[in-house]
Amino acid sequence: MTPDRFFSLMLLLASRSAVTTQELASALGVSLRTITRDLNWLRDAGLPVTAQRGRLGGVTMLPGSGLDLTRLTPGERDHLSLTGLDEKQRAELDASVESRRALSKVAAVQSRRAHELLPLTDVVHVDSRPWLQAHTSGTTPASLIGPVRRGRRLRIGYDSPRESCSRDLVVDPYGLFAKAGTWYLVADCARVPRMYRLERITTWKEVDQPRRIRENQTLATVAAALADQWEQNHTIEVSATIDPTQIERARRILGQRLVQDDHEESGTGHKVRIRFLHLEDVRTLLPFGSAITVHGPTEARAHLRDLATNLAHHYAGEGPMGLPGAQRRPQATDVRL
Repeated sequence: MTPDRFFSLMLLLASRSAVTTQELASALGVSLRTITRDLNWLRDAGLPVTAQRGRLGGVTMLPGSGLDLTRLTPGERDHLSLTGLDEKQRAELDASVESRRALSKVAAVQSRRAHELLPLTDVVHVDSRPWLQAHTSGTTPASLIGPVRRGRRLRIGYDSPRESCSRDLVVDPYGLFAKAGTWYLVADCARVPRMYRLERITTWKEVDQPRRIRENQTLATVAAALADQWEQNHTIEVSATIDPTQIERARRILGQRLVQDDHEESGTGHKVRIRFLHLEDVRTLLPFGSAITVHGPTEARAHLRDLATNLAHHYAGEGPMGLPGAQRRPQATDVRL
């Protein structure tokens, strides 16, 4: 169980007299099996969680046995109930101070058994930033969270990669969305849902009008639909065979993009499927050389062949100093007969 889900689950149990497992699963965005496992974990940890069957039943926790919510301010409860964020994203939202204060109050009433262990913060350190990622400019999540929570329209300047100059747009924001380490503003523009990368928002200003979002739509539903649409419209699936000596390296480099069709080694290697967002991304396979054989689709094979051919031509006939051998000047040690 993640810390965010633990605190959210405890807050739900402490704030309601009884709640069903289905309600808990829906509120936390997990499966019924996960909720059942989490509740068993709480029982094993010594927390008196009980479950009663029937129409009027549900999951309850004995009063005074859970988190001492009376010690938390409304702002601390609000930040603690925001699930799914890592420490870097909480800092970007300017939420770290409230979260740390809330966690310190919770830690102050831990059981004696917990005092026998070293604090998790002493033995676990998390840095979610990708390796070698350049520092990005643009709008920060903390600067936009206030206007978004006030439910106002926004006028933004946006540097689209498809446009030569910045665009001036009036949008109706649903909220901020963190996906794969990147922050987005999810908003309707002329009643059409869009995701705007915060690093490309150059200017923004509140418009003296309330936002006008579509009926029955929330940040969660719009963000999920946009993410699904983006992945479906930007995905190419490559079928390939990987040499048995390179399968572990491929798993490390390609990660979840690689799906192994057969988990047993065959005479020709491991059959896999590899998903790329763009056709150009198949160049990731070039360092594997002949250890990976791409079978399809045709455009992926053709693009790899063109890339390899251009690379071979680029280095063809080069001398030891990186210059074409025919143009290399004679050195003092050259011998002419």
